[in-house]
Amino acid sequence: MAAYTTVNDPTIYMNPVPYTGTEVTLSITGVGFQPDLVWLKKRGNTSSHFWTDAVRGVTETIYSDANTAETTESEGLTAFGADGFTLGDDYEINQEDQVQMSWNWKANGAGSSNGDGAQTTTVSVDTTAGFSIVKYDGTGTNTNFGHGLGVAPNVILVKSTTGSHDWVLNGDFLGSTTWQHKLILNTNAAKATADNFDDTKPTASVFYLNGSHSTVNGSGETYIAYCFAEKTGYSKFGSFTGNGNDNGPFVYTGFRPAWTMIKCTSATDYWVVDDNKRSTFNVMQNTLNPDRTAAEYTGSAYGIDFLSNGFKIRNDDGQYNLSGGTFVYMAFAEAPFVNSEGVPCNAR
Repeated sequence: MAAYTTVNDPTIYMNPVPYTGTEVTLSITGVGFQPDLVWLKKRGNTSSHFWTDAVRGVTETIYSDANTAETTESEGLTAFGADGFTLGDDYEINQEDQVQMSWNWKANGAGSSNGDGAQTTTVSVDTTAGFSIVKYDGTGTNTNFGHGLGVAPNVILVKSTTGSHDWVLNGDFLGSTTWQHKLILNTNAAKATADNFDDTKPTASVFYLNGSHSTVNGSGETYIAYCFAEKTGYSKFGSFTGNGNDNGPFVYTGFRPAWTMIKCTSATDYWVVDDNKRSTFNVMQNTLNPDRTAAEYTGSAYGIDFLSNGFKIRNDDGQYNLSGGTFVYMAFAEAPFVNSEGVPCNAR
């Protein structure tokens, strides 16, 4: 069988890791790399989604369920380590005896100056994984910013760290070659037409932003952008159509997923995230909503299978499978369908 990917071990670039809170200083290990973006969520109770990255720095937190500016959580994520991270005693991410979840991505540390665009950015990038974290200052004018990937990103997620603005997501999978649409990560809104990205598709070196939108490029504000370029056998960003049936669509990714995030773009409904560590066998029935503080939902109403070469929807819930609905997804691999030596992976 022919070689399929150069990313033989996706878990050294993205890895979901569960843990149990202690409400005292806690070191989480087993991530497999030094993470540069860590997304944390309590599973059993209501809590915010904590996002901390190496470019903004430890304790600096933004929340995907809110449009609020960055806050300093002094007892939040306090250190990045070679194999994980350290938490203070923050109740929302380290409550004693509470099951918690971390989703971890690798970039390249605190980043360095990038002058590819009209405006200088700070970029932390791993080109093998196709992921960069970009920090930039808004200009209030139409301009462009370097992202460091070396290829055009397929998906970009932007959040102001200094202002109370929505999280704006755009990508090829929204159906516009000029990126004239958007989704909002912190709400359940359907896809909307917008020119936040200046009606211009990103290039291999820069992405374009409209200065009329303070959500992405307001004068005097600071922003963080998470940029993703698809990598065969490791990441896939696409769309599918729901059939409203428990025997739902199969979506080919070219790998056995470790993590998926799905959103209906044609109707109002919540974002849903599944991973291979909270649900260790099929049918998987544990979901969290990035746009809500709600605890994890469990049950057959949210069923999904992770397969050796993709995922299959096993429910008729509108969050996953509205009949005739259009959905987009982001998926990251546990193992490629076929590795660089031509060896196929097994199903779960």
